[in-house]
Amino acid sequence: MATCSSSLLVLSNLRWNCNKRRPNFKVRAQISGENKKTTSVEPVNNGSVSVSTVQNQKEANEVNGKVKSQKKIVSDEIELLWDDGYGSKSVKDYFAAAKEILEKPDGGPPRWFSPVDCGRPVEDAPTLLFLPGLDGTGMGLVPHHKALGKAFHVSCLHIPVLDRTPFEGLVKIVEDVLRQEQATRPNKPIYLVGDSFGGCLALAVAARNSSLDLVVILVNPATSFNRSPLQPLIPILEMVPEELHFTVPYALSFIMGDPIKMATLGIDNQLPTGIKLEKLRQRLTKTMLPLLSDLGEIIPRETLLWKLKLLRSSSAYANSRIHAVQAETLILASGKDMMLPSQEEAKRLHGVLKNCSVRCFKDNGHTLLLEDSVSLLTVIKGTGKYRRSWRYDLVSDFLPPSKGELDYALDEVLGFLRNAVGSVFFSTMEDGKIVRGLAGVPDEGPVLLIGYHMLMGLELGPMSEAFIKEKNILFREMAHPVLYSDNNPSKEFDYSDWIKVFGAYPVTATNLFKLLSSKSHILLFPGGAREALHNRGEQYKLIWPEQQEFVRMAARFGATIVPFGTVGEDDIAELVLDYNDLMKIPILNDYIKDLTLDTKQFKLREESDGDVANQPLYIPGLVPKIPGRFYYLFGKPIETKGRPELVKDREEANQVYLEVKAEVENSIAYLLKKREEDPYRSVLDRLNYSLTHTTATQVPSFEP
Repeated sequence: MATCSSSLLVLSNLRWNCNKRRPNFKVRAQISGENKKTTSVEPVNNGSVSVSTVQNQKEANEVNGKVKSQKKIVSDEIELLWDDGYGSKSVKDYFAAAKEILEKPDGGPPRWFSPVDCGRPVEDAPTLLFLPGLDGTGMGLVPHHKALGKAFHVSCLHIPVLDRTPFEGLVKIVEDVLRQEQATRPNKPIYLVGDSFGGCLALAVAARNSSLDLVVILVNPATSFNRSPLQPLIPILEMVPEELHFTVPYALSFIMGDPIKMATLGIDNQLPTGIKLEKLRQRLTKTMLPLLSDLGEIIPRETLLWKLKLLRSSSAYANSRIHAVQAETLILASGKDMMLPSQEEAKRLHGVLKNCSVRCFKDNGHTLLLEDSVSLLTVIKGTGKYRRSWRYDLVSDFLPPSKGELDYALDEVLGFLRNAVGSVFFSTMEDGKIVRGLAGVPDEGPVLLIGYHMLMGLELGPMSEAFIKEKNILFREMAHPVLYSDNNPSKEFDYSDWIKVFGAYPVTATNLFKLLSSKSHILLFPGGAREALHNRGEQYKLIWPEQQEFVRMAARFGATIVPFGTVGEDDIAELVLDYNDLMKIPILNDYIKDLTLDTKQFKLREESDGDVANQPLYIPGLVPKIPGRFYYLFGKPIETKGRPELVKDREEANQVYLEVKAEVENSIAYLLKKREEDPYRSVLDRLNYSLTHTTATQVPSFEP
């Protein structure tokens, strides 16, 4: 663990016990200097203290003189639908933690602590350093501790209330930690999460340490302080008498964060609307307002004045050196930030920083990390920022989605579509019998799911949910690389990010090779964007390349190929304007041409000819219908194991390719015919059934 510039670094680990008012402290002390040694001090049951010396990282990685070099796969260490704890802690817990740490003797220099809530991370995890905002307590990650602690070694900077270390001194403290981390965990990225003022600190450190592998995450960074409404407050606060300072926190509360979003954090979104509103009312009146008085203790008058002046100097310091920042950067900007013009600043920084991505949260205030939104770990995963070495590896660095992420995705992302289409799944057993459910799909990988890409790819969400809930399997989708383009400074955390959280990755031969070698279940659409964005009259038509692109690769790993068909796009919408129609409209014509030109950089299927090689990207004109139903049929699995001839013989591989294609077409034809026998094809009929059969878990369909 890294040290700061002081000779003795005390890390206060806060362990909360729901049955006690007081936290249980664990202390880890470190001595800096030439002879660095780390000791861990933990209380034991009899009240005494046990002290143990910890080896340095190099020694810990050596067993019998040999260095461990095997790379651990994260997904083997974390179960699918694990508990990330997001929502279990709220703003009330933040105030309790901040007040608790301030009740202890709070003198001395700034120091680091590691929250016990974070627990033990996965093997070979990188380090995450949290740099706090105006409050300086370092408790701004309280709602995220459990989730982040699974993926990182988390340390938070605490700046005591009475501390007056200048900005350059704080930069030096963080730099000392970086050097120690670089020495103890070489070849690992170091994450700097800077909240508001901490964003200026993170940028300043990154500018001065361009040779280090840093991932900088800025949350409403205060680099725009010169345009902040707080500027006029400085002379006013200087004139406010000490006895009236208690009114200042109430004034600041109106611009610090969105009180409704702060109160909503931790309320179960699946509760009935009336109960959610009542819980929200109670939190606002009985929790939020009384807690505001605690702000006066967290930021006393003299400290607030010092912090505002520190903000001014830190903003100027960071902006003067921002051109030197080489680090990978992610900016999280709130749309309702009343303290800083965060969205405008995100656009400016996006244009200045060399390797920068932006995600906007339009309904959140300045205190984004303490408001109801999306877990910080989810954002890191969805933007492809989590890695344990110098570059991201889609297999070894992948973190499976948590239960909270699945619930959020089903309720907020898929929402109406999921409930409206009432998806029903069928699969084919080895003897050729068709059954309802996914029993016919092999449980053990590698498995290659090959199918028809419905209009706009609407089949993906319900299909992913079915595999997770019925088979506890998360398939890895091979997606169009355009979904990974990150050049929009106003981009929200949207569907394209959520599919990454659930395992999607750009479709390339290298990525397919890696996933097959890891024995994953992989979803591949040979028709790609051309099939998902087909023209009028092309529904349920397979638009596949002439040459096989996956059979020989599957045979190399002995993968099982499962062809499948899906129908239902014509039951929810009618395609009225396709690519050819839109190209006749002048304004849209130019827009689509520019968009298609931008996507040519991805160089998909350059060697292909014909229709499938033409993949213009556009939003078709659709007219919604009263929703029908989605139907899926997974055909009889095709084994490639024990068939080495498929790897070398193109003709043999092509025969299997044609067999797969024919099976997908047969599945589509079967579903189109059998859905006519479904008495609950209409959403109205399914709704009526659900109301009259309250104990039923599934709405019936046709008999296969």
